[in-house]
Amino acid sequence: MFDEIYTFMYIYVHMANNPFTPSAGHVPRYIAGRTNEVKDFKVLLEQEIVMENLVITGLRGIGKTVLLTSLRPLAQEAGWFWTVEDCSEQISVDEESIAKRLITDLSLLTSSIYVEQEGNPPIGFAVEPQKTRQFLTYDYLMSLYQAAPGHVGDKLKRLFEYVWSILRQFKDFKGIVFAYDEAQNLSDQADERQYPLSVLLDLFQYLQRNGAPFLLVLTGLPTLMTKLIDARTYSERLFKILVLDRLSEEDSRSAILEPLKQQQTVEFSKDTVDSIVGASGGYPYYIQFFSKEAYDISIQQIKGRQQNLPIDSIIQKLDNSFFTGRWYRASDRERELMYAIAKSELHEFGLNETSDQTEKYLTKRISPSQVLRHFKKLINDGLIYKTRRGNYAFAVPLLEKFILRNYSI
Repeated sequence: MFDEIYTFMYIYVHMANNPFTPSAGHVPRYIAGRTNEVKDFKVLLEQEIVMENLVITGLRGIGKTVLLTSLRPLAQEAGWFWTVEDCSEQISVDEESIAKRLITDLSLLTSSIYVEQEGNPPIGFAVEPQKTRQFLTYDYLMSLYQAAPGHVGDKLKRLFEYVWSILRQFKDFKGIVFAYDEAQNLSDQADERQYPLSVLLDLFQYLQRNGAPFLLVLTGLPTLMTKLIDARTYSERLFKILVLDRLSEEDSRSAILEPLKQQQTVEFSKDTVDSIVGASGGYPYYIQFFSKEAYDISIQQIKGRQQNLPIDSIIQKLDNSFFTGRWYRASDRERELMYAIAKSELHEFGLNETSDQTEKYLTKRISPSQVLRHFKKLINDGLIYKTRRGNYAFAVPLLEKFILRNYSI
């Protein structure tokens, strides 16, 4: 009885200390394969005059948020302030929403900083006016914004210039990094005559042109670049663009083995590592997912429950937890369309190519015009995206393998 309790506690404690974290944005114990991206960011921090900002883009599960999080301490060590926020669709509703977001983020960094202002002496007393401290809180910054003349963009420029005139007096101050995750949610609303994304880009270009060290970092899905270019045709010139790709086999192995070395509790066999590398396709999220499951199984093996890594069962668990919810956003016809694409094994696909594949794999051909209509819905559902070359591709890594495993006509 005692041995059984001990075994249970051993397994429970070590499973709780699993070094792998397959959760959105959670920084793993070891970040593999992003050395060049880190070097590129450090170069941006060394700009005397900020002329280039940063875009980090790639598919879901590729590690954009993890990389963004890992850049923060690098910026702070170099003397930069850092503010980060997830971009919800709400801040793209109108220009006032993006202005409020920017002022909120700025105030989080400046609320402990103050300026001295002269107060009025009491009525009837001829004394020197007292100086009071005015902290740069959200309420104060918002009052300055509202009092400034002009449109939203003009007001923001005046406010940020004022704050810069104060911050530049601090000896060790290098600048501020404004980092926004899930930035593909940013967009202009031309039908409503609201241009929040354009306001954001125009603000930072104006400030940088006038010497203010405010650096903009955006991360998002591949649709982000299309939205930036739609907002400003010269957007590509404003950014260093880092397109994250899957990890190499060597980096994939490091992502698995390095956390185990740090943990020093279990070891994976070569077959287990090979299975994880093959099933994950080099995508960091999937590596974390498979490794976490393999670790929990290995803990149980240590206490005598010998079993091989059930990779098929883990894949089924991934299907249920990651793919299925996204898959069922699509209609029956859209799922048929994606099945034909998956069967074709095309990395990118155009309207005519896709229509040809439907004739080959479906009972009825879908015309290019109908394909386009379905594609628009699939883009909105986050299942495909339009590439910069004018074709389309799956927006979820390894979605085509999920389709072939679980769907047939």
